[in-house]
Amino acid sequence: MIVQLNDLLQMEQRYRATFINSLAGFRQAVLVGTRSKEGQCNLAIFNSLIHLGAAPALYGIISRPDTVRKDTLKNILETEQYTLNYVHKTDFIKAHQTSAKYDSNVSEFEKVGFTEAYLSGFNAPFVKEAVVKIGMKLEDKIDIKINGTILIIGSLQSIELNENILGNDGFIALEKENVLVSGGLDGYYSTEFIGRLGYAKPGNWPTLIDENELNSKSI
Repeated sequence: MIVQLNDLLQMEQRYRATFINSLAGFRQAVLVGTRSKEGQCNLAIFNSLIHLGAAPALYGIISRPDTVRKDTLKNILETEQYTLNYVHKTDFIKAHQTSAKYDSNVSEFEKVGFTEAYLSGFNAPFVKEAVVKIGMKLEDKIDIKINGTILIIGSLQSIELNENILGNDGFIALEKENVLVSGGLDGYYSTEFIGRLGYAKPGNWPTLIDENELNSKSI
């Protein structure tokens, strides 16, 4: 099967959206927690998390065009704080339900059954049930002219995770926590670890990293 540009253009709109979204493959399912200036909490699922750098530590998420009400985007721009939450695969139905268009004065936390959690001095709510919780500070907003989407860039302010998934070399084994992964607009998956490979060099095929050896060393 070969699909060319003309074929894409002739696809029914919703079919094309599903096709292109799922073609992008597996992505981290992340619940973005925000709180308005008035104190109203919001929680929404995103599958567009992007690693932008480690020094400084930056992540990006893509927001759809703000031609319609976007509580998450509005709260981030007004308060400059938000949270990224990775949940267990068994919470996939609740996570997906946060994409429903609830009114602005309704908390998705309450409606879908997640619990708000807070760090001292940080305004945005975390998901108490999340297996990884990341506090973010807004650093930049980039308008993508070609389709009206918005790239939100934030710096990592805090990270909460189970020490059991952190390797001595800094590698975080998310699969040990059965973290939820998404595909397309409505597909959800669990992960399975295959292996880690050494640094690739021309003329030398990489070898598998011995996790047991790494874990026997001190940081």
